[in-house]
Amino acid sequence: MWRLSQRKPNALAPQILAPKTKPISRRHHCSSIATKQNQESVREITNILKCNNWSFLLESSDAPKKLNPDIIRAVLHENKVGDSKRLLNFFFWYEHKIGTVQDLGILSILVVNLCNSHCYGPSSDLIERMIRICSYPHVVWGSIVSCYKSCNGSSSNQKVFDILIDKYRKMGLLDEAAGVLLGVKDVEFVPSSLLFNTLSRDLLKASRLELFWKVFEAMSKANIAFDVYAYTNMINAHCKVGNVKEAKKVLVEMRDKGCNPNAVTYNVVIGGLCRAGLLDEAIETKKSMVEKGLVPDNYTYATLINGFCAKKRLKEAKMVLVEMNDLGLKPDIIIYNALIDGFMRQGDLEAAFSIRDEMVGNGVGENLLIYHTLLNGVCKVGRMDKAEEVMNEMIKMGSQPESRTYTLLIEGYCRERDMISAFKVFEEMERVNLAPTVMTYSVIINGLCRCGNLQQASEVLGEMVAKGLKPNAVVYTTLMTAHAREGRLEESRKIFDDEMKEQGIMPDVFCYNCLIIGLCKTQKMEEARSYLVKMLERGLKANAHTYGAFIHGYSKVGEMQFADRYFDEMLGYGLMPNDVIYTTLIDGHCRKGNITEAFSVFRCMLARRILSDVQTYSLLIQCLSKNEKLQEAIEVFSELCTIGLVPDVSIYNSLISGFCKQGDLEKACKLHEEMCAKGITTNIVTCNILINGLLKAGETERAKVLFDGISQKGLTPNAVTYATMIDGCCKSGNVNAAFRLLDEMPLTGISPDSFVYNALLNGCCKERELEKALDLFQQMLQKGFASTLSFNTLIDGLCKSAKLQEAKRLFEVMMEKQVMPNHITYTTLIDCHCKEGMMQEAKKLFFEMQERNLNPNTVTYTTLLHGYNMIGDRKEVFELFRDMLAKGINPDKITYYVMLDAYCKEGNLVEAFVLRDEMLEKGIQMSGSAYEAIIQALSKKEDYSNALRLLDEMGMSGHRLGFPTCSVIARGFQTAGDMDKAAKVLENMMKFGWVSESANLSDLVDGNLTDADFVDAARNQNNVNSEDAVNLLKPLMQGLAC
Repeated sequence: MWRLSQRKPNALAPQILAPKTKPISRRHHCSSIATKQNQESVREITNILKCNNWSFLLESSDAPKKLNPDIIRAVLHENKVGDSKRLLNFFFWYEHKIGTVQDLGILSILVVNLCNSHCYGPSSDLIERMIRICSYPHVVWGSIVSCYKSCNGSSSNQKVFDILIDKYRKMGLLDEAAGVLLGVKDVEFVPSSLLFNTLSRDLLKASRLELFWKVFEAMSKANIAFDVYAYTNMINAHCKVGNVKEAKKVLVEMRDKGCNPNAVTYNVVIGGLCRAGLLDEAIETKKSMVEKGLVPDNYTYATLINGFCAKKRLKEAKMVLVEMNDLGLKPDIIIYNALIDGFMRQGDLEAAFSIRDEMVGNGVGENLLIYHTLLNGVCKVGRMDKAEEVMNEMIKMGSQPESRTYTLLIEGYCRERDMISAFKVFEEMERVNLAPTVMTYSVIINGLCRCGNLQQASEVLGEMVAKGLKPNAVVYTTLMTAHAREGRLEESRKIFDDEMKEQGIMPDVFCYNCLIIGLCKTQKMEEARSYLVKMLERGLKANAHTYGAFIHGYSKVGEMQFADRYFDEMLGYGLMPNDVIYTTLIDGHCRKGNITEAFSVFRCMLARRILSDVQTYSLLIQCLSKNEKLQEAIEVFSELCTIGLVPDVSIYNSLISGFCKQGDLEKACKLHEEMCAKGITTNIVTCNILINGLLKAGETERAKVLFDGISQKGLTPNAVTYATMIDGCCKSGNVNAAFRLLDEMPLTGISPDSFVYNALLNGCCKERELEKALDLFQQMLQKGFASTLSFNTLIDGLCKSAKLQEAKRLFEVMMEKQVMPNHITYTTLIDCHCKEGMMQEAKKLFFEMQERNLNPNTVTYTTLLHGYNMIGDRKEVFELFRDMLAKGINPDKITYYVMLDAYCKEGNLVEAFVLRDEMLEKGIQMSGSAYEAIIQALSKKEDYSNALRLLDEMGMSGHRLGFPTCSVIARGFQTAGDMDKAAKVLENMMKFGWVSESANLSDLVDGNLTDADFVDAARNQNNVNSEDAVNLLKPLMQGLAC
């Protein structure tokens, strides 16, 4: 016999059992020594209760005046009436007189007496009252046990304990129910199978598996025989955690022990197998079920159909539906919906609508669930025309759209980047008095973010908050991710640190990961670490994406010791890196030349069987080849062959690609021949690599021959092949050939993508074929391919052709189409305005881009600096340069050249030399134009000695000073009477090959030397390159523009 005693169970939560309290004294459980007066009252009331008209007699006597809890307790305890129902009515009569009784002792006596009389319903109600009065299960249990014993426990009905535990279960207090069952025992009590089964079932429904197994263990120890319901619950528990192997073992065990599984048992097993993706085993189990004489029901077939649909095995799902119909079972709307959804997910709209028609034909009417599935499906494949048809049909058939209906339609338009239509649906939704939900706003914000319209996305978020809707972490994560993708990490941080805090939204792991990934991508590793620390302090756990971001970030910046540390930490926490993380780590070590470490990670990956052996070797060879470590790649290739592994086509492709990138086409072609000789079939990727290599090497004709011979190899050019050829033709200036290939693509069943169109657009602009470019761009707009890159390419083409007004109009179209400009768009337009001398408009664009949270970069600033310098507004140049430095934007060599020129023209040689020293410290070499600017400024100040020194330095650096400037220096020395230094100028010019040895000082001083003298000298001495000979006096700013 299983005994229950009062003790706190180790594994249960503290709130289940209260802290120790004093035991209820016996006088509160019917054993107190009553006063003589009380005893007489008890006898009197007991005698009255034996009469059928007890209520009248009690009302007529003075008994009501004598009533107190002790008397009531005694009357109930003695129970000499022998009628429990009468005692219960007496108790209610007493409550009517004095109010609701809160005394657990009195209630316990009634509960035990009622159970002894098999009055389980009233007993259950009183137990519920006891539970509501006292929140401590062990106190309620103790009170009932005490009464149970005092009322002759050996003959009392144990059902009272079943009812108590079951009442806790029915009230949803599963911890308390299990706590009482497992944690107390000072009375002999064998729980019923029904109690165990119902409690086990509810624990499973609540996913309280740990508690479930404790209850099952207790059932086993109590030697309670498992029935079909117990076994089914056990099977269900195994299936819930995906342990179908154990579930099947239990199924075999129950049959071996003579307990026959029923249809529910088989359905549970089939459900578990389907969720685990073991559909063939599920079918076999269904067959076994039939062999046992059990009939599969709607649930069985619905489970199988759902399983096949989830795995995209729709043909088999349809066969199950046919079998179901053949058996006379009528599929319900849930089954049809699963099939419709399955076909929609596969993009087979025709089959999905065919199932819908079949459903209607079989008398199953459409409802919102079906319409939503259809809408969701057509929207996902971009068939918004069909979506509108479904919406209209739905309204026509009398189904009223709800918020989710409109949200699905809005999401479809957003996915197609058609925000105008999305907002029209949103307005229609409000017009029919359907309030947008958090999900509706979330979809619109996501759509605007995908279009790059972050400002409007923020405005929609503000509207959402103003309407009293609270954004969730998903909405904020969407905005943060969009800002991070555009390089605006400060905006992401502002949302995270300020807006989310203001709304009381606690960031989750995804929010933290968004910032961490963004910071790692921009190589701000310390800031990323600070957010990781905050995340861990809040009790959130880093996941594989978190660690992957750090590994990727540190690998990119070359700090491989930190990348390795995070990798080791990831493994320490039991997180399994995927092949992408391994690739990042191996690639990082290869890039740093840490071949030993790369091999170490490779061996680790090999041991963990992340991929097959050949795939793992392929990954290492790919990383080595990509990082131009081809000797090591060949060594790994040799090792692979030595250990008996057969290299596949992807390995050869990696090696061929590596040699193509190095420009070693001979070795690349030799490897290709070796591959073919070994019987390894060339695939289209191999052809694409070779074509790309040939095009980059300028071997356009050979690339074309290879392209034309693809079909002879039994291969078909794919989108990449055409894209590579088109891009190559455009870059080589053969735009007409590129367009011929574009026309050929649809004939082979390949739709040109945005890359192809952008390559063609770039080619047209490069060749100044703007008419073709504009026609092509119109097509791109119609096909939805016109991206920020496309607009930027055409704007740049128009600007370079001096068509500023057309470029400005295109910029307006860009805004109308809600394609958001980036810093490149603005920089291009600013540059064009600067070249036209329209500095006010350029500055206006400069401020406008910052209002859009687009940060100007070095090129933007340099463009403006150049523009202001060209019109002689040096004050603006210097202010702008100070602003650039204050914002932490580092100048590049072009910026330095512009600023040197500006300082020199202003006569500020101190600042000019400061900049020059700064350049040299950073390893930036002076250009010929920069030298000439300083020398000219020195000459104006008649500092001819320093001018001569710089002339010498300039010549040593391989640059050439113009004759007019040389003449000024020589003339300056002559005027000062220093003919030796004047002669030195001519001597240096001869030494550097600027003039022939026949030149004389008087010609130099008088300015009679010309560029022809330099060309002759260059030809004679053959020590100056042709570019310098031809471009003798190229202006400074023209050089900057190039």
